[in-house]
Amino acid sequence: MSITQDQVVSIHYTLKDDAGEVIDSSAHGEPLSYLHGHGNLVPGLERELTGRKAGDRLQVKIAPADGYGEYDRELVQQVPRRALKGIREVKVGMRLQAQTAEGTRAVTVTHLAGDMVTLDGNHPLAGKTLNFEVEVTAVRSATEEELAHGHVHGAGGHHH
Repeated sequence: MSITQDQVVSIHYTLKDDAGEVIDSSAHGEPLSYLHGHGNLVPGLERELTGRKAGDRLQVKIAPADGYGEYDRELVQQVPRRALKGIREVKVGMRLQAQTAEGTRAVTVTHLAGDMVTLDGNHPLAGKTLNFEVEVTAVRSATEEELAHGHVHGAGGHHH
């Protein structure tokens, strides 16, 4: 069975940056299962997996535009430390939820200077080329419930 819209696909993957550093990998755990064609993976990887079959191995280089997007300087802002109510110790690298005009957005604390905190709303991998090594381990048809919810349930899947 080849990978098409609405298939549940299980993959083992290793993601590296251009310097060859491993950013993420499923190698020491369960394969990642996702519902194909529902935006659960970055667009470039989903496109490369279309038509593949269980047992296929591929290496894929994905440009930022087909990954986590280009880096957007407008998503970086400085706020006074007092704006971060309820957070005792603000540290560089902390991930926080910020309320924005577009709704809740994950931000990362990237700099502290005196009373000012720099928050970056870009995905940590925005602007980076993604280098994936992927092995397709299984392909199956999705259940009606999975299709209705837009994601995988059960082993290898998760429910929010």
